[in-house]
Parts: sequence; C-alpha cells; structure tokens
Amino acid sequence: MTSSRPMNFFCRALRIARTELAAVSALLVVAAGLAIFADLAEDMREGDGQAFDQAILSALRPHANLSDAWGPGWLEQAAGDLTSLGSIAVLTLFATIVILFLLLQRKRLSALLLLIGLAGGVMLSEGLKSVFERDRPPEIYRAVATINASFPSGHALLSAVFYLSIAVMLTRAFPRRSFKAYVLVVGVILTLVVGMTRIYLGAHWATDVLAGWSVGAAWAMTTWLVAYAIERRQRVHHARLQDQPSPDTDTPVIGE
Repeated sequence: MTSSRPMNFFCRALRIARTELAAVSALLVVAAGLAIFADLAEDMREGDGQAFDQAILSALRPHANLSDAWGPGWLEQAAGDLTSLGSIAVLTLFATIVILFLLLQRKRLSALLLLIGLAGGVMLSEGLKSVFERDRPPEIYRAVATINASFPSGHALLSAVFYLSIAVMLTRAFPRRSFKAYVLVVGVILTLVVGMTRIYLGAHWATDVLAGWSVGAAWAMTTWLVAYAIERRQRVHHARLQDQPSPDTDTPVIGE
C-alpha cells in the first residue's frame, strides 16, 4: 500500500505535466502567430513582400489567363470546390451541425466557446481587412469572385479557427495518441488546403494567406486556452455550464 503512493503521485504529476505542456504549447502558437502576423503586416505596408507575392502569382498564372493556370485542367475546378471549405456559408453550416451535436451531448461549455470563437474569428477577419484595406490581385488573375479587401485572407483565417478548434477539441475525445495525431493532422491539412486554393485561384496574395493562417491559429489557441481555464475553474465550483458526461456513455467525449 505504501509503495503504491509514490507511483500514484508520479502518475498524477505526469498527467498534470502533460496538461500544462499542452497549455504552454498553445501559448507558443499564440505568440508565434501574432509575431508572424505583425511581421507580415509591416512588410505589406512597406511593400517589402510584393515581389514575393508577384512571383508566386506569376508562377501559378504565368500568362495572366484564367484558362492557362499551372497544372492540369481539372486542378482549377478541384481548387474551386475545395476553397468553399473556408467560406462563411459552409463553415456556418458545419458549425451549426457541430454545435447542435455538442448540445445534444450536454457539452454546453464547449458549444458556447466554439460559437464565441467562430464569431470572434469573423469579426477579427472583417476588422483587419478594414484596417489594412489591401487591394486584391489584379482581376485578370482571379478565377473566383471576391467582395472585400485582401489582407488577411478570410478563408485562411476562418478555416484555421474552425478546423484547428475542432481538431484540438476532438483530441480530448480519444485516449490513443495515434487518434489524437490523426485528427490534428486532418485539421491542419484542411486549413492548409483552403489557404493554398485561395492563392492558386488568384483570390489572394500569398502573404494574405500566411497572415490569415497565423492570426487564425493564434485565435484558435486563444479560445482553447480560455476554454481550458474556464473548465478548470468551473469543475472546482461545480458550475452548471460545465460539460456533462454524454447521455449514452460514461466515457469522456468532447470537452471532457
């Protein structure tokens, strides 16, 4: 009995260390994202990144002709389909499905924080666009319609907020590391694909997308840190808003 106490203490300390490591990692993502965004914003204002942006755009659209994009003919059609994964309409649909699922699972805290995170992401995107007011790439390069300013890319920002938030949330539903890694990789891939399609379709400069990814990832991790802090506090005080066990299982699911 006595020998088991040190082992129990060690296991508990290891669990705490792993939890705090996740929080520290999230803080590093926030700091790195903000630093990258600030650097890109400064370069954009001073015009330092324009040569890089033009080189990328010219490589993908060498003759400034929509029918002469780089790659096979089907690639542009596929890019046009995939880019919708970062649109407000599609993300609103996905978010509604996920939030309703969380509410059915009695994960009220997770549902509320996801809603706040997405709404904040939309406001952040539109607010930054109105501040920087960067022009889009010339219309002759664009394969899709655009409606507002270019910096940062709203598709890249919102896809990072949504898919990374969902991925991090789902990692808590699976005990196995392979499953955790899988959902994180899927979230990152979806985020990258949406951003790259915006560049390929001529809808954004490359630095617009890099800025969207960086600030989106920072906002997603900020939301997660807020959720983490609130959940710890509410569990101590047995708050009503905290996530409850799923109604049909005793195994922790999303938000547990």
